[in-house]
Amino acid sequence: MSIGDIILALIVVAIVFFAVRSVFVKKSVGCSGDCAHCGGSCHHSTPPQKKK
Repeated sequence: MSIGDIILALIVVAIVFFAVRSVFVKKSVGCSGDCAHCGGSCHHSTPPQKKK
């Protein structure tokens, strides 16, 4: 095996690993409390608005 074959095999293994991982890892839905990832619509950091 040449070094090119080894690099190609590592790339294929990495692609398969991430594909399988994306199938089995659940992605959280909704607000996780980390307001940096909410796009500015996170309601945890601001107090509720009171009507006058």
